[in-house]
Parts: sequence; C-alpha cells; structure tokens
Amino acid sequence: MQSSQPAHSSLILGITLAASFVLGGCTAPLMLGTALFGGTAWIMSDKRTPGVQLEDHTIEIKAYNRAIELIGDKGHVVVTSFNRQVLLTGEVFNESDKRAVEQAARRVDNVASVNNELVVTWPSSSSERSNDMMLATKVRATLIDASNVPSQAFKVVVERGVVYLMGRVKAAEANKATELTRNIAGVRKVVRLLDIVAPDPADPALLPPRPTAPY
Repeated sequence: MQSSQPAHSSLILGITLAASFVLGGCTAPLMLGTALFGGTAWIMSDKRTPGVQLEDHTIEIKAYNRAIELIGDKGHVVVTSFNRQVLLTGEVFNESDKRAVEQAARRVDNVASVNNELVVTWPSSSSERSNDMMLATKVRATLIDASNVPSQAFKVVVERGVVYLMGRVKAAEANKATELTRNIAGVRKVVRLLDIVAPDPADPALLPPRPTAPY
C-alpha cells in the first residue's frame, strides 16, 4: 500500500517556499490568518523570533527529506518543529523505520529534542486524514474563541484523533487550552509538548487590586 503523503507534503513545502512563509516557522514579515494542511493548523503569528521560526522551517524540510530518503513512500511521516523541538507523527511499517527516522531527525542541525510519536501500522486513510484536518480546525477555532488563551501561541497537530499542542505559553494558558481541547468531540487524547514560560511580573492580571477610596 502506498501513501500519497510525500507528494502532498512536497506540494506544501513548495507553497511555503514560494510564499516565503514557513508553516510551522516563518520568515519575516509575519502574516495574519490561518493555515491548515492535513492534520496541522497554525495561526500565522507566534512568540518565536523570526530567526527561530526560520530554523524550525529548515528543520522540518531537512528532517522530512531525510525520512523520505529512508522509507520512500512506504509510510506516512509528518515532521513538525516548534522552537527546535521536533514532533514526528504518522505511520511506518516497522520499529526499525521508526528508529531510523528519529535518528535522522536528531542529526539535523539545531534540533534540540525529538518526540517520536510515529505508530507502527498501515498508513492512515484519506478519510482519516480528512477527519484529522477537520478536528484540527475545530481545535483551532475553539482556542481562538476562548478568553485568556493566546491562540496565536499554539501549534496544533492532529493524527488519528490525537491532538498535539505545541507552543510557548504560561502554565495557566496551557491548562486552559488542554481542558478546552479535551472536551471537543472526536478528540481521543491530548499530548502537551509545550514550553511553559514564567508569567510576566508586569502582567496587570497579577497586580494586586487598587485600594478603593472610602466613601
């Protein structure tokens, strides 16, 4: 059984290069809007520096190309990088391929860590990937509509109903986004791959209330 993922991903990479925009890491200038390909959704603005966004884009391209060199079209591999943290999702046919793809990703320049979530099984069907795409859209819309959740700081990846949340957020933001995502119909599990940052001491929400003047 052959997967259409390599051709699909090549098209995605071609579009991103032609637009001079990194899906999952971008070059300046930043753009507002939403991008959605397969089971991954992004808001095209985040807290990474342009340099780190460019590095993430380069990591994704190199790691994906190395995966294809190893397994060809005998699997379905998706590479996502955020702040040099790589997430591998999709399906491969055996444990040897799973390990090989991970090792290849680790050897890419500037990769800080690799989260190998590849599953040893047949590649997902087109209907499963379509469901993942719709679920990613629902998660993104839920985060955008929520109060006190910086939706632009999250990257959402969905594979077989499992939602991976990536980004740089405060602990309270991470917890709220996780809870909202868990309650969405169709979500099997939420995996958090988040960088938790300390809250800003100058955040008005953390300042003590002003004393009220006596009547």
